[in-house]
Amino acid sequence: MSKFEINTDKSRQFRFNLKAGNGQTILASEAYTTKAACNNGIESVKTNSQDDNKYDRLTAKDGSPYFNLKAANGQIIGTSEMYSSKEAMENGIASVKKNAPNATVEEIS
Repeated sequence: MSKFEINTDKSRQFRFNLKAGNGQTILASEAYTTKAACNNGIESVKTNSQDDNKYDRLTAKDGSPYFNLKAANGQIIGTSEMYSSKEAMENGIASVKKNAPNATVEEIS
């Protein structure tokens, strides 16, 4: 079952990772200063993940495809891993669309 894992980084900021049922991270958040803001970010992912127009398909300097998921206000709410191909990146987007809406939330730290 997919889940959002909330953790605290070394600077005491909150971050979440969306993990697929197999445990693989498919989306990572930016840092949030409060847990409430982090939870709002999770809700934004659940809402915005279904709109294909909210995905920016990008290419890293080394040529690796990746994507950002943006909120309605244009702010980045999640970033994918680097992929080996555009097809793999599209599979990652499909996985976020499939997993995000019903993912549970688990606090790690």
